[in-house]
Amino acid sequence: MPKKAFITGITGQDGSYLTELLLEKGYEVHGLVRRASTMNRGRIDHLNGFEHGPDKRLFLHYGDLADSVSLVKLLYALQPDEIYNLAAQSHVRVSFDVPEYTADITGVGAARILEAIIESGIGKKVRYYQASSSEMFGKVQEVPQRETTPFYPRSPYGCAKVFAHWLTVNYRESYNLFACSGILFNHESPRRGESFVTRKISLAVARIKKGRQKELYLGNLDAQRDWGYAKEYVEGMWRMLQQDQPDDYVLATNETHTIRAFLEAAFGRVDLDWHDYVRFDERHLRPAEVDLLIGDYSKARARLGWEPHTRMKALAELMVDADLAAIG
Repeated sequence: MPKKAFITGITGQDGSYLTELLLEKGYEVHGLVRRASTMNRGRIDHLNGFEHGPDKRLFLHYGDLADSVSLVKLLYALQPDEIYNLAAQSHVRVSFDVPEYTADITGVGAARILEAIIESGIGKKVRYYQASSSEMFGKVQEVPQRETTPFYPRSPYGCAKVFAHWLTVNYRESYNLFACSGILFNHESPRRGESFVTRKISLAVARIKKGRQKELYLGNLDAQRDWGYAKEYVEGMWRMLQQDQPDDYVLATNETHTIRAFLEAAFGRVDLDWHDYVRFDERHLRPAEVDLLIGDYSKARARLGWEPHTRMKALAELMVDADLAAIG
């Protein structure tokens, strides 16, 4: 019998790459999707053959992290071997506009799924992955940031992630769950949502090059981030759940770059000068900024055998190339 995985946030960037990885490894994959009047499955549509073909190993289930009863019933019915909780209201700037919703889904949502593990009776067999975030470090207390660095979140999103992170530790210690948190630094790809700064930039570069857009409006260009490739980071998630003992791990590149540097790489890919197209818009500023993020992934390298291969410049070029091809 193949291993069975359950993924929340399966239609997102990380969920789609993780689904590909698990299907390649022979898993049966079940994903939680929210019911909506419009379909939001573009990132996993290419996996249609696994959902309907002779090798049917992909199953989607309607549900929501706001609905604890449905989570208990679903986990009891599926009896998964691994659970990856990737679902969240994940936009940091938006979290200031919808703090209560962010806290409910990003924070309390993790509490609901952890409690569903206990209530469904699968706690002794299942392995759980919680998607933690470098935004938990916020106003950083140490450079670079590692697993032992104190948290100082600077947004409702960061605060919600801290709650979910510590609750995962609490359930691990209280109920002897195999529960891990991956503290992932910024990880991007052509599947990144268009409202996130890296994808906003790569898409604008492609549109400007094709004559379909004239300007790009951004906020703080001095923020420094540790950017990696999402497709490589989901491998780290999987490796965490294959260990003998559960633990928490930072996944990062141990390099930091400003948004200006990302602009330089992205516009440079098509031989354009970003200064000619980028304009400042204060509406994109956060009430409290995170100035510097850079992660130390040495623990993941030593224990998981994981390390990143795609650095910022190559990542920016990869994203621009994908958006140019998509526009046609």
